[in-house]
Amino acid sequence: MTELAAAAPGMSSAEVSTELAMRRTGMAFQRTRMAADRTLMAVIRTSLSLISFGFTIDQFFNKMKESGVIKGSAAARNFGTTLVLLGIGMLIFGIVYHVMFMLGLREQREQMKAAQLVHAQSGFPASLVLIVALILLLIGVGAAASMILHIGPYD
Repeated sequence: MTELAAAAPGMSSAEVSTELAMRRTGMAFQRTRMAADRTLMAVIRTSLSLISFGFTIDQFFNKMKESGVIKGSAAARNFGTTLVLLGIGMLIFGIVYHVMFMLGLREQREQMKAAQLVHAQSGFPASLVLIVALILLLIGVGAAASMILHIGPYD
């Protein structure tokens, strides 16, 4: 509190307290935003594991069938496809939840700015985690299309 009081000598004690509260609230919004990004990163990790493991199972049994080591691999390939689709579904729900949460957070921040409870000087930049999630979603859809339709770069 003394740092702010020294920087603004004309402010009363109540004004200093209000200013500090507004700054803390602004920082709380940034911490909440970063927590939402960390949650999306956890979704990305889990869905990436599901997609890659399912794709690996599918490719492994496909190569075993092509080499003549095994005759039928439908159950294993179906399991691999199911894992990939589960990973894609989880990623879609994670992205939708993240976007809805961030829009709600922005709306709440704007309401608090209008009520002059927070400065809201720093903006909400684009989430790099969300961009990575969208790219992974495209890769997952490509892998699923390759596995199901036997087309694309992964076949």
